[in-house]
Amino acid sequence: MICKEAHLRQCRGYLLAIQDTLQLLSGKWKVSIMACLGYGKKRFSDLQRELEGIGPKMLSKQLYELEINGLVERTECDSRPQTMEYQITEYGQSLQPLIHQMAVWGGQHRRRIMHQ
Repeated sequence: MICKEAHLRQCRGYLLAIQDTLQLLSGKWKVSIMACLGYGKKRFSDLQRELEGIGPKMLSKQLYELEINGLVERTECDSRPQTMEYQITEYGQSLQPLIHQMAVWGGQHRRRIMHQ
């Protein structure tokens, strides 16, 4: 009985950690934004151009949420008109292996589906 209870607690903790990760990266764009920023600093307009289909309001909202969670930092550029640059924080870098694995798995899955 003790073994079963310990296993249940461990499973719940594991699932809770997964839920936290999914909630943090939820939505259509956050993982893609983090993937783009994995290649270095980007201006807002560069991100919008690279992320085909995202509107400026949605991009701004997603970047704000990533910034609030400490994954992305924003820097005001000394330019006219005023522009912002975004980059992954040191903490945000910890997600890069996960994002890379998602890309690897996604590529394998696409090839598998295309050859069926």
